[in-house]
Amino acid sequence: MQKKGQLEVFNLHELIKDQKDYTNFIVSEVNDHALRIAVINGEFHWHKHDDCDELFYVLEGELFIDLENNETVSLKPGEIFTVPANTMHRTRSNERTVNICFEKASIDVKGSNSEL
Repeated sequence: MQKKGQLEVFNLHELIKDQKDYTNFIVSEVNDHALRIAVINGEFHWHKHDDCDELFYVLEGELFIDLENNETVSLKPGEIFTVPANTMHRTRSNERTVNICFEKASIDVKGSNSEL
């Protein structure tokens, strides 16, 4: 991860090239927000972020975002979607999918207001 004040170039594809199982980690922080990269093959639990929108950008594969109103958004490489704050949602995929996510750095991905 890039530390504040440090100048460094990252290649997102290189960071996850051999990753097959689920992973989600911060690559860089911008002010009070974080750029995360995630590899997913399956589904993540339902959750929401009370005070933070969450932007998804797909690099590889197809990411499905299920929303609390029974709507599902499908994202393919190059597409973005923002989940508004306080919206129950989950991400899932049918194959290895890589996405980047932009959200507040203080968000705890594993425990974020989830309903399992």
